[in-house]
Amino acid sequence: MRLRRVFLTLVVLPALAYAGFIAFQGRDTGRASVCHGGVTGGSLEGGRRPPLWGDNYRAYSTLGYLIGRTFTHSAVRDTILDSYDALHQQRPELRFVYAEAGWPWGGSFAPHKSHANGTTFDFHVPVRTLDGKIDELPTTPFNKLGYGVDFDKQARAGVHKIDFEAMGLHLLALEKAARSRKIGIQRVIFALDLMPQLMASEHGAELRSRINFSKSPSWVRHDEHYHVDFDVPCR
Repeated sequence: MRLRRVFLTLVVLPALAYAGFIAFQGRDTGRASVCHGGVTGGSLEGGRRPPLWGDNYRAYSTLGYLIGRTFTHSAVRDTILDSYDALHQQRPELRFVYAEAGWPWGGSFAPHKSHANGTTFDFHVPVRTLDGKIDELPTTPFNKLGYGVDFDKQARAGVHKIDFEAMGLHLLALEKAARSRKIGIQRVIFALDLMPQLMASEHGAELRSRINFSKSPSWVRHDEHYHVDFDVPCR
């Protein structure tokens, strides 16, 4: 009983208090977020986060969600939800997993080198099994919550392959939703060696004309996720 009380006092209660604090930070007051500075060295006021799950999407990690690693600018949050809603109407069978964004207040966000001002969001690639069935990218502590999955040059990793059609649909839905929210997409970072397969997909030509993809090598490959920098006016 004594050990249980000690564990409750030192571990459980502080964890619950922190989760409550993060939830309080993310409450929807109806006021728009305010971002400051750039994606490195910036900050965020009034960060918001998407729900833990929805009809056709989920967060990459319940723990990551609870400790506050999925916060973004309110306009970006609304854009993401608009895109998922549009995709649910268009292709309800598809499934999507969103990954990390930033802290409720922005700032340094290790191990990411950016994500500081609430205008950056990571999305794990949509996948199918090798026999073509729709699935979700596995996100466990053993693969760094999805960030440790390595896709080969054929876009395969274990029993999964990247669904480039679904990825293209998502990016186009994000771009359309961003414009309707009076923001935009500044750039998308994705693995350069996998870009030809994305551009060869059904929506490649439209992606090329509507979205700016980074053409420079990144410090990490970005094969298991695509990094989206949204164009949001910041102070």
